[in-house]
Amino acid sequence: MFFIFLIVVILTAVALVVAAMTIARLVAPRSFNPQKGEPYECGIPTRGDSWVQFRAGYYLFAILFLMFDIETVFLFPWAVVVAEVGPYALVSITVFLLILVLGLAYAWKKGALEWK
Repeated sequence: MFFIFLIVVILTAVALVVAAMTIARLVAPRSFNPQKGEPYECGIPTRGDSWVQFRAGYYLFAILFLMFDIETVFLFPWAVVVAEVGPYALVSITVFLLILVLGLAYAWKKGALEWK
């Protein structure tokens, strides 16, 4: 019985995605202008090749930003229930923040936060 329900849910999900994409393709406005295919940078036409390889430092900086952004997402529910949970909540969030601070110290030591 469970597998039948699971198959129905998966088929429904696939059907809804296909239907949404088909409807979007049918009703979306189209403009066939060759200018749409050109690279655009703040209104200034690009000079040279627009495919430039970025340094890995940019990606590492973005990952660090996401890591600390997600940290704040996890801190909010903890702050809501800290009074109800008691000392266990304080210990658990201290361990969580300690791991994040150690990760930040490691990234700092490796020079990941240096913008060269």
